[in-house]
Amino acid sequence: MSLSYHFLIFVSLGVVAVVMGNNYKPPAAYHQPKYEPKYEPEIPACSKNTTKNWCLEDSEYPAYEVVYELDKHYEAVVALYKNVVAETANSVDTLTKLVDETYLCPSATSYVQPLRAVNTKGKWRVIINKVESYGIKYDQHARIEECEADTAGKACPLVPTCYESKCLQKSIYHRFLVFDPTDYYFPFAIETFKLPASCACFVGAFSL
Repeated sequence: MSLSYHFLIFVSLGVVAVVMGNNYKPPAAYHQPKYEPKYEPEIPACSKNTTKNWCLEDSEYPAYEVVYELDKHYEAVVALYKNVVAETANSVDTLTKLVDETYLCPSATSYVQPLRAVNTKGKWRVIINKVESYGIKYDQHARIEECEADTAGKACPLVPTCYESKCLQKSIYHRFLVFDPTDYYFPFAIETFKLPASCACFVGAFSL
């Protein structure tokens, strides 16, 4: 075999080594899981069926995913849930019948368990509700009172006309445990939501 032939083989091997060196990636020491990005629409389908900033019915509610993650992060989630349970109880008074309540302004009152709602940052969120994990039922309630459509801004009907009065919608803030499917490490958090709480009657000066 001639010297030039040996030299040609050496050069060819050198070129191959350089090419492989530029593209070579060492094999992983362990199996690397492939994470598929989860998509959660910014505006859920349930919002199309209501004019409210919350949904009480949701055909796309991710119940299976929620329960799976609740089981997976049991202890940490329970700690968060205990943080909001007391506030949930405070946001729903002890009245069991709506007829027990008296109003100065006509309004509609309901006790709800929202499945989705818009938080104070304007983002729709999945609220942990009506699901169970390891014997714990996750229920978050809110008392909602809204002025009737023809009431807001009008005079309070039960206040004498000699007083200036007006029915105005008031809201309060609720903290709910929510589910964020885009967070792979811990998809739960406590976020704040503004919901209508009362149709208040504001009384001004007395006039003769």
